[in-house]
Amino acid sequence: MRPVDRLKEAHTKVRTLQVPEDVRTALSRKSLVVTAGAKHDLADAARRLDRLMKDLDEGRFPEGD
Repeated sequence: MRPVDRLKEAHTKVRTLQVPEDVRTALSRKSLVVTAGAKHDLADAARRLDRLMKDLDEGRFPEGD
């Protein structure tokens, strides 16, 4: 899967999660950081995206504010 497709998948997963709004906001920030980082260091962004997707798949979410 192309990196851009994986980023879109991550954004979609975050948007559709049934979690409190503050958790969704924190996850959205993480996915945006990965997206921004991809412009500068694709390898690092890919590693971050792998971690984010694994966390989402395993139900590990940041604590709410």
